[in-house]
Amino acid sequence: MTAASTPKGERRRHLLVVAAAQLLSEGGFAAVRHRAVAERAGLPLASTTYYFDSIEELITAAVRHEAEQELEAGRQRLHHLSERSYDTGDVVELVLDLLLGEDSRDGGVDSVLLRYERLVGSPRRPYLAEPMREMAARLHELIDEIFRRSGMDVDRERMFELIALVDGAVVNALIESDPDPRGAARRMLRTQLERDSSSREGQ
Repeated sequence: MTAASTPKGERRRHLLVVAAAQLLSEGGFAAVRHRAVAERAGLPLASTTYYFDSIEELITAAVRHEAEQELEAGRQRLHHLSERSYDTGDVVELVLDLLLGEDSRDGGVDSVLLRYERLVGSPRRPYLAEPMREMAARLHELIDEIFRRSGMDVDRERMFELIALVDGAVVNALIESDPDPRGAARRMLRTQLERDSSSREGQ
């Protein structure tokens, strides 16, 4: 058994991953550096290279950790949502939490901008291709489940259209220096879901 696989080693590795995920969320890929991660984790600088073969491996672990945390939070929210009455607004907010991050609730631009910069920048990092595809597939499965449990007649094709519309609304809001990109996405998504509902009722 190596030191990295002991309980102490696992705890240290976890601290480094959490620290890297926090830095990634706060400052993007450029913020994840050996020294910054070690300082945030409260561990010696050498620990980053001891527990991870490269900064790329550390960033990959951080991306997975952040995605896992968000997916789990989304599942918990969906569980509680299913136990009580809810409206379109509840579904919209849950979907936006998953697409834009819970930090976007405050209406700030920075967290949303950093998130989209990471998404757009990830293709420049081939080592992230597989984990990004995997996490995206799991995210789509969860959003699909949200719509199904809410009783909304949103098939997979329409779901991808709605995600694309959210992305478009957010990017346009960022380009226009809108101080509330989540608000723009919220209005668009709610309008689309209500329009779909009205169309079905009129058939």
